[in-house]
Amino acid sequence: MTTKRWIAIIAASVLLVVSIGINTLSYVFTRDFTSFFDEVANQAEGYGERIIEPGSGKDRIAVVTLDGVIQDTGNASPFLSVGYNHQLFMGQLNDLYEDPSIKGVVLSVNTPGGGVVESSDIYDAIRLIQEEREVPVYVAMGGMAASGGYYVSAPADKIFVHPETITGSIGVIMENINFAKLAEKYGIDFNTIKTGPYKDIMSASREMTDEERDMLQEMLNDSYDRFVDIIVDGREMSEEAVRKVADGRILNGRQAIEAGLADDYGKVNDAIVGLQEDYDLGNATVFEYTENDSLSSLFGVKMNSLFGNSSEHEILSTILSEYHNAPRMMYLYGDY
Repeated sequence: MTTKRWIAIIAASVLLVVSIGINTLSYVFTRDFTSFFDEVANQAEGYGERIIEPGSGKDRIAVVTLDGVIQDTGNASPFLSVGYNHQLFMGQLNDLYEDPSIKGVVLSVNTPGGGVVESSDIYDAIRLIQEEREVPVYVAMGGMAASGGYYVSAPADKIFVHPETITGSIGVIMENINFAKLAEKYGIDFNTIKTGPYKDIMSASREMTDEERDMLQEMLNDSYDRFVDIIVDGREMSEEAVRKVADGRILNGRQAIEAGLADDYGKVNDAIVGLQEDYDLGNATVFEYTENDSLSSLFGVKMNSLFGNSSEHEILSTILSEYHNAPRMMYLYGDY
């Protein structure tokens, strides 16, 4: 372990002893020290574990939840309640990879997708768990698992959908707002100094040239081809069959199953049961990751209280995270 991780373990251990007391000591003696230290480290990193179904052995099945736009906005602000936390989620996947007690993973997906790089991060982590640890991964899609949500689901050993799940939207998008004509109408002038003709490509202050559009289209085509290849490999489909539905269209659960993009109807519990039956894990302990009541979450609650039931805090969070962001390629469905 790194020095940073040991410091986190020691600090969290002190807090655990003070807050939990005798129950903590009792819990320690019922488990091996490696698992205990790993769990303490998880607490220090912003999440803990909650047992869904106790088991009789050391084997464990983890339920991890991907909820929200897949986007790395850096360290979360302590003053704002946030949704998806990319760094925290990647930490959870890394812990699953390093934990020898993990024999199965159920990934609950509810997302419209997000960044191409972040989606690739998750995909790579899942493939490591499957290939190097030989741990099966089942996916249970919620209300939406579109674009990047399907990208990260594609390598799963089995995919469950709800009849009303919105999935598909296979493709890449990159967009910005051009207000050059509006600025001209109101006499707004832009002074741009650049070192090359393409330095301000996709600028909001001028029209895009055909040559620039071709450059960007080539980039998107590369990312799209990788998306298609991932589905071909993960679903064991022909490239022709994948491209037939990989035109950006969305599909419901029935259409996804018929197209070969999903396997069966079901929710998270169905995925758990299926994993237990398919891999003889009936005695495994099933747990899920839970977020800690940290200082940042406390501030988030306070901000929510200040704004009441309105969504102003969400708007403020979006403004702070998106301000000055350049246009980028996204595996994303909808206007998020």
